[in-house]
Amino acid sequence: MPAFSAKQIAKFIDGTIEGDANTTAECFGQLDHCPDHALSFLIEPKYEQSLYTTNASIVIVSQDFVPKEEVPCTLIRVENPKKTFITLLQFYEDLKPKRLGISKQAIIDKTAVIGQGVYIGAGAVVEEGVEIQDDAKIYPQVYLGSNVTVGENTIIYAGAKIYEGCHIGSNCVIHSGAVIGADGFGFMPDEKGNLIRIPQMGTVILEDDVEIGANTCVDRAMLEATIIRKGSKLDNLVQIAHNCHIGEHTVMAAGCGVAGSVHIGNHCVFGGQVGVKDHVQIGNHVQVAAQSGIHRNVKDKMRLIGSPAMDAKSGMKVFGSIPYLPKLIERVDRMEKEKPTEKPKEA
Repeated sequence: MPAFSAKQIAKFIDGTIEGDANTTAECFGQLDHCPDHALSFLIEPKYEQSLYTTNASIVIVSQDFVPKEEVPCTLIRVENPKKTFITLLQFYEDLKPKRLGISKQAIIDKTAVIGQGVYIGAGAVVEEGVEIQDDAKIYPQVYLGSNVTVGENTIIYAGAKIYEGCHIGSNCVIHSGAVIGADGFGFMPDEKGNLIRIPQMGTVILEDDVEIGANTCVDRAMLEATIIRKGSKLDNLVQIAHNCHIGEHTVMAAGCGVAGSVHIGNHCVFGGQVGVKDHVQIGNHVQVAAQSGIHRNVKDKMRLIGSPAMDAKSGMKVFGSIPYLPKLIERVDRMEKEKPTEKPKEA
């Protein structure tokens, strides 16, 4: 990171300086263990104590923050410290040199269409009919199957595999080891009980601004398309089965598994290791706690916890009662033993 003064940073983020305007920051860091000459930020009051001992030279704070002790660094006051800090991180990322050019070690079919400003790394394979639009970045050892489309400004990191016929939108990010468009898990037993593979003839569509984590798999549909809608983000090690539709701006943490033909709405949030049964319909703005198991349809704006998943308010009571069960069982056993034996009625 180039060195920037507090004055330069404050001008860029429209902040107010408190302290030495000429002090500089050369890197980013967390408040409690910053390197020297770092830029950091304070959001939550529970981290305030770290401000008074930090090595950071510049710290971004809220407009209404009142320090309780002497501060050893320059403060820049803004309306929203977290959002501002992210803006600075994005600015720094944009300063990094962009990869350009096509490696001589890449294997590119002559029918492929390559846009302007594209980077293709060594060992990448681009099959017939592929279209890579302007400013896309294809890192080493990526495989793009026949007739794949990659949109503008999309980044596909090393070792990702995109099977034939899949469509990747603009401004997407696909991390290493991800597989887009492998066959859906479709088998049918015959009269002898042998499993017959069902051909998966559909495709996968990732709309614009989608991010796919490392080693995540999105399977192709049997006939139509598995779709990840605009702005959705899938973490590492997520499995999306065939025929699924994931709505816009939905987030899934690592380890989630979504079975076939599930439809999930917009702006949903799934914690890690959530499992969803096949053919379930999930509404918009649904929040699901980690390790929950969803086995039936879910209405809009529900908050779920547990396996099988239940309403979060009821679920917290259920799980909160679990530590008391051993004593409750002992009490019931004792009551049963102390219960007087009833004498048989005389005839």
